[in-house]
Amino acid sequence: MHAEDSAYYNAYASRDPRFDGVFFVGVTSTKIYCRPVCPAKTPRKKNCRFFSTAAAAEKDSFRPCLRCRPELAPGNAPMDDGHRIADLIVRRIEEGVIDGSASLEDIAAQFELSSRQLRRIVQKELGVSPIDLIQTRRLLMAKQLLTETALPVTEIAFASGFASLRRFNDAFVGRYRLPPSKWRRTAADTTKLAANDVSTIQLSYRPPYDWPGILSFLALRALKNIECVLGQTYCRTIQLGTHKGWVRVSDSPDKHALQFEFTNSLTPVLPALIGRLRNLFDLSARPDIIANCLMADQILGHAVSAHPGLRVPGAFDGFELAIRAVLGQQVSVKAAATLAARLTDAYGEEIETPFADLRRLSPRPEHLAGADVEEISSLGIVGARANTIVALAQAVASGGLNLEAGARPERMIERLTAIAGIGQWTAHYIAMRALRWTDAFPSNDLVLRKNLGGVSAKEAEEMSQAWRPWRSYAVLHIWNSAA
Repeated sequence: MHAEDSAYYNAYASRDPRFDGVFFVGVTSTKIYCRPVCPAKTPRKKNCRFFSTAAAAEKDSFRPCLRCRPELAPGNAPMDDGHRIADLIVRRIEEGVIDGSASLEDIAAQFELSSRQLRRIVQKELGVSPIDLIQTRRLLMAKQLLTETALPVTEIAFASGFASLRRFNDAFVGRYRLPPSKWRRTAADTTKLAANDVSTIQLSYRPPYDWPGILSFLALRALKNIECVLGQTYCRTIQLGTHKGWVRVSDSPDKHALQFEFTNSLTPVLPALIGRLRNLFDLSARPDIIANCLMADQILGHAVSAHPGLRVPGAFDGFELAIRAVLGQQVSVKAAATLAARLTDAYGEEIETPFADLRRLSPRPEHLAGADVEEISSLGIVGARANTIVALAQAVASGGLNLEAGARPERMIERLTAIAGIGQWTAHYIAMRALRWTDAFPSNDLVLRKNLGGVSAKEAEEMSQAWRPWRSYAVLHIWNSAA
């Protein structure tokens, strides 16, 4: 099997919905071809053949699978993109992007669909109606907050997305056969709740988890006055909409979870906050699947063994990360941090926190979009870079550039590189961290090429084919070994 086929097989075995519609797999023992998300038992590698289109598979005499139905794989039209849309709806609900008070028509409009199409897609892909899906997510969030925090029941109701306390009580009793107040008394018997201006909940992950590794990475690149690493905890300021506050995150390895402490001022945007933190700390990764792929490579085997549970640090805010990446072009990590601190002090809003190292909020795209290039240049940022920052801010503020996790990486990379001053390295770095693309590979990275034996960018690209679709993780392992 060729290296490219091996990469396809690894992607197929992961069942990651991001690969749905990218390719199809034909099984020679059954002469059936499937989508990468097919729930059927994974066949042996030697029995798989891979095709870029369903037509190519059928031309080679493979029949379509009756379970995953290849004809439903994502196509070019939004209504054909069923599995991706259903997965994105779940993500948006978890991240609080979808307004809890929005109608089904409003939600469908976000995906350029009719409400009927949305109902059909969600029912087919997830086995429930959109309303049932949203209701379950809200109730699970409420259940966790009731169990782990001392927040008032009314605040929990609204934080979970319910429009009124009455609707929350009716839904909770209907699902769990207990009123919320009774559930809290039961949970409080075994859970110590903090009754102050902060609350703490758990964010679970699949072990192992390289907490020291991700802290080291974030500490080196921390935005001064916005984020910091104190001992074994990560802290940062937060602004989501009009809601401001701070968070502190630490590891609880015995529970396979991160302890997430937040100010109660952020409770109204808690689902969005949790979604962003899960992206930042890569909590949805499958370290077993990723390690099995990369361990087989003689170049990466030792590095993977030395750093079990390595994660690719994401971004709390895609725009913030993109600005940091632009400032990091052709300068050291330390120099980029200095420039970022100056930009933050000039354009970031002040905020009070109990931490001396957290005093500002991250500059917003709408503020930098109207900034004067000469003013930015006066901070020691070269003129060309200042122009890039303003252009990037304008693209994000106008909605033409989506730097959220889950955005299509190839499309966003194309739009990023269309901005003067953003090259392939910067675009792939942003895709790797902000867009959460598992297969990003900045092949012209100097450290990467040096640690691969001083190879050229083209040679690095060729070597990386064996690591697909987990090249982002391979990059982190190579950077770690260089350090």
